[in-house]
Amino acid sequence: MSERSERTTSRYTEFYPELYRSPISIFWWLERRSYLLFVLRELSSLFVAWSVVYLLLFINAVRQGDAQYREFLDWAASPWLLVLNLVSLVFVTFHAVTWFNLTPQAMAVRLRGRRVPRSWIAGSAYLGWIVVSAFVAWLLVGA
Repeated sequence: MSERSERTTSRYTEFYPELYRSPISIFWWLERRSYLLFVLRELSSLFVAWSVVYLLLFINAVRQGDAQYREFLDWAASPWLLVLNLVSLVFVTFHAVTWFNLTPQAMAVRLRGRRVPRSWIAGSAYLGWIVVSAFVAWLLVGA
């Protein structure tokens, strides 16, 4: 036995006092708005993952031919899946907005030796989002 372990074990007695830890509610994250937003942002990653899986299933159905594509469309039209995709849209949008708002804190862009204002960094992310969304809408509506 080493000298250090002998020192730590020699201090211990049967009645060694335990440290007090105040009980924490399982709903601690509802106490503050910032905690709630943090937990919702973390939860949103599950819906982002679902969106990726759904897109991969769609691509796979298109690749397999007309019958599989029709079967996928029938499955996608079920009410529970429509609700899930609507909730996913809300959470993915929330995820994107919170990410764009955090971007200026994650990257310090310098131009000619001066730091670019945070609003420009976040604004350029939102502008890129709008441009890409408009392009996709233009493709879907009929180019």
